[in-house]
Amino acid sequence: MPLNPQVANLLQQLAAFPAPDFATESPAEIRAKADVPMQFGEPPAVARVEDVQIALAGSTLAARLYIPHDAGDMPPLTVFYHGGGWVIGTLETHDSTCRALARDSGSAVLSVAYRLAPEHPYPVPVEDAYDALAWAAEHAAELGVDSARLAVAGDSAGGNLAAAVAIVARDRDGPRLRHQLLIYPVTDMDFDRHS
Repeated sequence: MPLNPQVANLLQQLAAFPAPDFATESPAEIRAKADVPMQFGEPPAVARVEDVQIALAGSTLAARLYIPHDAGDMPPLTVFYHGGGWVIGTLETHDSTCRALARDSGSAVLSVAYRLAPEHPYPVPVEDAYDALAWAAEHAAELGVDSARLAVAGDSAGGNLAAAVAIVARDRDGPRLRHQLLIYPVTDMDFDRHS
């Protein structure tokens, strides 16, 4: 059976990127190879994209706000954490993903550039992710979103962060979440699974 032409095209595009060697390359070398936008075709259209700075105690995180078309006044907000094994990934690598999430959900999306390992080991990424959610809840009016309709989302390591943030928010009596969207999240490190 022949491969679907769209899948074949995707695989051909992916093959053009050199694979990083996690065993021998430095984080900077790995990021140089891996931090390419995950975009195939035109990026999904949204009404507005705005780069935001999240000022925290001792650091500032870059973030990007996506407002979908027909969002209305004060749409819900989904705080998104990118995947990449806690080592790679940027606002750019997941730009199309966040645009599609905003377009398809009707929710504004705030993509967060949490600090990466190994330079910033656990629990720094979790704390950054939680602090970004708390910041978004506190600054909801400035962002033009509804603080009573907050969600977290992420793919892979970002899905892990979204799940962890939901637990931290509960345990610290933090922002109340309406939803979690965990896209192939890392939830344990047991690689002995039937598949």
